[in-house]
Amino acid sequence: MKILIVEDEVDLLEEYQTFLESHNHKVVLATDGESALKTYFSKTDKESNSSYFDIVVLDYQLPGKNGMQVASEILSKWPEQRILFASAYVEDTLKESIKTLKQIVELLQKPFSLQTMLSIIEDTRTYAELEKLNVDIKNLKNIEPTHAQITTYLDIMKKLHEKSK
Repeated sequence: MKILIVEDEVDLLEEYQTFLESHNHKVVLATDGESALKTYFSKTDKESNSSYFDIVVLDYQLPGKNGMQVASEILSKWPEQRILFASAYVEDTLKESIKTLKQIVELLQKPFSLQTMLSIIEDTRTYAELEKLNVDIKNLKNIEPTHAQITTYLDIMKKLHEKSK
């Protein structure tokens, strides 16, 4: 797979890259939101209207543009792009993704093991299930989701990830 990883902690970024490349993935790195967008759009084929990257792994807290802003810009041009947020605050990230992005993105709770990250990245079945959920989530785009709705979607995502193990 071709993976863009955006993380401002350089040690973590290098660790992710080494691990994923040892599992035969092509990894491109960025340390902030602006460079992530430049990298993403420079590698995207405008003629075929498809993204170069199979998945974008985003830290939520980034200098400059945060992960949500980066995801929003990417998804505005390529709504099918697979996004995986790495966040210590999964409920807040999920709620903001519903409000801002009008869809559910995948979430990885920090701290996580490299094997967990690999399993989620390689698990395209879970992503297909999340795409089905996004049909439902689009109905929430004009309202602020309730805590119960957020909790329900978070539970569903956790169950999907558990099934993939």
